[in-house]
Amino acid sequence: MGKYALHRLLMALPVLLGTTFLIYLAVYALPGDPIQALAGPNRALSPSVEQALRERFHLDDPLLVQYGSYLKGLLSGDLGMSFAGRPVSEVIAASWPVTFQLGVTAWLFMTVLGVLLGTVAGLRRGRLADALVLGGTTVVMGVPFFVVAYVAQIVLGVNLGWLPVSGTDAGWPLAYVMPGLVLALYGLPQVARLTRTSVLDNLNADHVDTATAKGLRPRAVVVRHVLRNSLIPVVSLLGVSLGYLLSGTVLIEGIFNLPGLGYQIFTAIPQHDGPVVVGVGTLLVLVFLLVNLLVDLLYGILDPRIRLG
Repeated sequence: MGKYALHRLLMALPVLLGTTFLIYLAVYALPGDPIQALAGPNRALSPSVEQALRERFHLDDPLLVQYGSYLKGLLSGDLGMSFAGRPVSEVIAASWPVTFQLGVTAWLFMTVLGVLLGTVAGLRRGRLADALVLGGTTVVMGVPFFVVAYVAQIVLGVNLGWLPVSGTDAGWPLAYVMPGLVLALYGLPQVARLTRTSVLDNLNADHVDTATAKGLRPRAVVVRHVLRNSLIPVVSLLGVSLGYLLSGTVLIEGIFNLPGLGYQIFTAIPQHDGPVVVGVGTLLVLVFLLVNLLVDLLYGILDPRIRLG
């Protein structure tokens, strides 16, 4: 198991280096001058102050030199300073709880609703419920997130007044219900369809026929023999989806004005605050890789054939 864990960890390192470099390259290739963005559109800096700021943030160094300095600081736990003069680590510490609560809320919605809908569709194959689930998930996959988010805000927040439209003043869970539901739509169709397929496969399995022949009640057969085995492949998808949800909150936090990590990126990009974008982006990549690594290790424990392969 130790060799398998080491192998998966070594495979994750090139992904981390590659993605962080691409983030770094994309941020510092943005048009505009970050120093002028820091000063403001109507304020001119003296040449000496501008040069001092460029030297402080190493903006005159070649890109590879800047990236090397960033990696060196990253290894020592230093994510640098934002252009506003605040340590990036403090920005992350203040914003991470919001992103975590949003991601977990969305994951719970996706898990419960996806498994429930998929199970109902599998057990009612060819009936109205099955058609509604398949049709509904197809529609959801085709509608952009921002459209669903704005419609939810208008209907549930403005017209009906059931949920807060934006912000975190209402606290958890109320402030996170609407954005969590919208974010959950990212993976809910896949979870529902995979659960449906898995339920259908297990309904025709020999052990289910044996349990039925022994006189077990239909509910007991479904719970003990169908669902238990059907959820095994779904667990992997749910684990990977948690990483996606935690690292994919940029648009949702921007729309719902949630001061999480995604919101920090959302506001830092127009301000050309590269250290914040790169630091937060690196953390989100690390979270995604860590969750995927834990899922791989869990599957390696549940199925030794994966480790041997």
